[in-house]
Amino acid sequence: MNRSPWLVLKWVAIVATLALILWAAGKFAAAGNVPIVILLGLLALFTLAIYATRRAVPMKYLFPGLVFLLALQVWPIVFTLMTSLTNYGDGHNQSKEDATKYLIAQSVQEVPDAPRYTMSVAVKSGADVATGQLVLLLTDKDGATWLGDDNGLSPLTDGVTKNEAGKITAAAGWTILNGREVNARSKDLAALAIPVAGGGIKTSGLSEAFIGKASLTYDAAADRITDTATGKVYLPKNAQWVAEDGSGTLATGWTENVGLRNYTDALTNETLRNGFLKILVWNLIFPAISVLTTFLLGMAFALLFNDDRVKAKGVWRSLLILPYALPGFVTALVWRQMFNQDPQFGLINKTFHLSIDWLGDPTWAKVAILITNLWLGFPYMFLICTGALQAIPSDVKEAAKIDGATGLRTVRSIIMPLVLVAVGPLLVASYAFNFNNFALIYLLTNGGPFEGNQTQVGSTDLLITYAFRLAIGGVTPNYGFAAAISMFIFVIVALISLQGFRRTASLEDVN
Repeated sequence: MNRSPWLVLKWVAIVATLALILWAAGKFAAAGNVPIVILLGLLALFTLAIYATRRAVPMKYLFPGLVFLLALQVWPIVFTLMTSLTNYGDGHNQSKEDATKYLIAQSVQEVPDAPRYTMSVAVKSGADVATGQLVLLLTDKDGATWLGDDNGLSPLTDGVTKNEAGKITAAAGWTILNGREVNARSKDLAALAIPVAGGGIKTSGLSEAFIGKASLTYDAAADRITDTATGKVYLPKNAQWVAEDGSGTLATGWTENVGLRNYTDALTNETLRNGFLKILVWNLIFPAISVLTTFLLGMAFALLFNDDRVKAKGVWRSLLILPYALPGFVTALVWRQMFNQDPQFGLINKTFHLSIDWLGDPTWAKVAILITNLWLGFPYMFLICTGALQAIPSDVKEAAKIDGATGLRTVRSIIMPLVLVAVGPLLVASYAFNFNNFALIYLLTNGGPFEGNQTQVGSTDLLITYAFRLAIGGVTPNYGFAAAISMFIFVIVALISLQGFRRTASLEDVN
């Protein structure tokens, strides 16, 4: 057998993989991310060592899985853990040095009679003009062209084209925004300030920028900021510049390690602790009831339609799995409308002549969630229980019948243990899924209703929706605290799943 074509193909694949790793390492190196560059270097070495030789044959098959396990499972957990040990969040998402430079640049006021620049606004070529990082392409009074970004001014010479007024109309590597696009980014543009010695450059209108003097000055030796306009002195405290007299803080802080503070806040801060424990109790009850009710209903239907006396079983089974076939988010929104308190729009209240505030009352909102999840979940349990029932040998049931076992006793003592052998691990997985059932809660109740004057902790919140609100949905997102909540979720689900799988493993003795 001629192996040369396969040998060539193998080396082509190895070279292509190494080239991809080298390209990614270059991108991370340019961004200054040294640890990732080191990891990619190790990945390249392992790839070459494993696939370039005839040794380590088992590892040739295991290595891709290990890489994806580390990249898609282990790394997100490690990254979340690292984030949970910081104060990363809104107003605390950059280093102290960058935050200080930003504050000084934002305090710039135009100096009278200072020269102005002709300005164009641009983003990196290939970036989205609606979301990409803005930069300024500037032309000074002498006709020299400059690039202004967060790092300051740098000469701009490659592929620069200007119009008669000196405004840059094209530059290699940059996409220039038109007037409509600049107007759409007006808020981002107003917040942009290019740091320069003694001040910064800010925009004035759509086509001009000015150089100004900062009212804030930073004394690195004393580690303090002074506002020359008011005379106030700001000192670093809790990752933010705080006025020495306690009268206020500067808007932007920085990211720093806070150790276990996020975890201790969740457990010791009275407001956070009460909300956290309240959510945790409901979070443990909700998946337990959901798994129990969906399993019992699904099992009941599976037993019914596994009886040979039932006609047209295929049709009935097809109808029963329709809720499972529909997208869950559509079903949740439909049920939300059905639970409307107004009888004119709420189908449930109208049909049963009720006046229940399903989504406005904490208790009834929980009931509404359990009802909706029962509708969504029982078809899945019906399918797996049907498969498990059909796998039970008929002679087992015949033997029970000969021994005089009633139908109920047969189900309880023979069928259920055999079914649980197959579906037990799936019940544990279903509990873990419902423990983090974000879509149902978010679409049906959005975590509400909210009691009192607070909007942080809802009556139907799960830990995952609580973490989402802290990280994204709140007025001041706190990614560090949300990451700590996520780690609580991870540990709780891991412990429950471990115990559940241990219990289900004992069921194998039934066989």
